[in-house]
Order: sequence, then structure tokens, then C-alpha cells
Amino acid sequence: MLTRKSGFLIAAAAALTLQLSVPVASQAQGRGGAPPVGKVGAPVDLTGYWVSIVTEDWRYRMMTPKKGDYASVPLNADARKVADAWDPAKDEAAGEQCKSYGAAAIMRVPGRINIAWQDDTTLKVDTDAGKQTRLYHFGKSQPPAGPGTIQGYSVATWDAPPAPQNAAAAGNNSPAATIEAQSRGGSLKVVTTHLKPGYLRKNGAPYSENTTVTEYYTRTFESNGDSWLIVTTIVEDPTYLNQPFITSTHFKKEADGAKWMPTACTAR
Repeated sequence: MLTRKSGFLIAAAAALTLQLSVPVASQAQGRGGAPPVGKVGAPVDLTGYWVSIVTEDWRYRMMTPKKGDYASVPLNADARKVADAWDPAKDEAAGEQCKSYGAAAIMRVPGRINIAWQDDTTLKVDTDAGKQTRLYHFGKSQPPAGPGTIQGYSVATWDAPPAPQNAAAAGNNSPAATIEAQSRGGSLKVVTTHLKPGYLRKNGAPYSENTTVTEYYTRTFESNGDSWLIVTTIVEDPTYLNQPFITSTHFKKEADGAKWMPTACTAR
């Protein structure tokens, strides 16, 4: 079973790997082929139901933080002015209850997600918290015309691992080798832009329409049969953040959707 300590180690290793990695297209083209695309090219199966496991930032994720509590979020002076003026009643009156459920924050909201293929080039992520739907587009890079939306426009690419170098190891059918092979499946990179302004936390810590959200989805397979999804999120906002805001969120695989309970957005 993945412990809290081991989870942090995996997340840290994943983050370091991502920083040092070469872009997906360059890796694939360097091996003499086109990068994998969409459902057919998926190096790992991310579909199914997943439940978030909150092992850090409890007071920010499991309850609404107090006004003015923005610890660990690199807000600049302008952002603090916006956050200090947070008024959930005004958000409710304006029909803006979902401002903390946008693409830059939704994966940190405790609850369940359901990942499925909408079509061969579009991966869909539904959340029971806030009843949100995110669409990850493969092979498409241009957002639609018009104003930004709460979930923005997401472009997805696969980060496939290199082929095994040792043919003997590749043919090893032991449980340990099987788990290692599954874990080598690669990860999903998602870049989201064209966003409507929202909150990084429910207490009004803002992000602007200039925000870019970069996410990496990595699945692990444990020896006891458990499977985990680690989502590393990098939020960059030249308007409100002094530096990138990086988080690592853990989800555990569930057998089915028996515990799926969609709930509406709340502003408080």
C-alpha cells in the first residue's frame, strides 16, 4: 500500500523527472516515429473511477480556509487585494459559485473523478465535486473563439517511455516485473489556457484569464493490487502569481462508480 511518505517521494521524483524531461514530440521523433496520439496511442490506461486521498493541505482542501489565509500560494500584492475583498455572498448573487472549481483548482477539490474517452481524440474527465467536465484534446492546439470558460481549453499529449533495452527483462513474467512494466506506461501531459478567472482556493485566492495550467498524470501499480493516479499541477499566472504554483494530488483507483455522488458547486 502506498504510504504518505512513499506518496510524497513518488510525487517528488515525478516532479523532478518532469523538469528534466525532453518534450514528448522531440523524444518520439528522435526515436524515428511520430508521437503517440489519442486513444489508439495511449501508453497507459487512465480511465475509470478515482477518489482523491487528502494527505496534505487538509485545512485548505477539506474546509473553506479563513479569509486572508493564503499560505503557500505565491500571490503578489495585486492578488492579495483581490483575495482580501472576497465575498461569497456576492459570488452567489452573481451566479459565480463555481469560481473555485475551475481548471486551475478542480483537481485539488476532494471527491471523485471519472476518466473516459469521449471519442478517439478526446479524453473526458468528470468530477462529482461541482459537476464539472473537462475535455482533453489530442492533435488540436487552437482554442475556440470567444471568451474563456471555467475549464478553459486543454491540449493533451502522451509522454511515452522508451522501449525496454533488455529483451530478457522485457520477457520476465514475474509479479515484480509485471508491475514495473505497467508503471513504465508513460504519462499524460495536459496544457490548459483560454480560462475564465477563478480561485485557486475557495477563500478567494485568485487566478486570471492569463493563466496557463500544465498537468502531468502518472499512474502507478502497487504489488498489493492498488493503483494510484498522481496529478502534478503547475499554475502560471503573470497577473497574480509571483512564481509557478505547484501541487501534487493523489487519487486511488476504485472498482466502479458505486460511490459516485455528484454535488453542485458551493461558494462557501
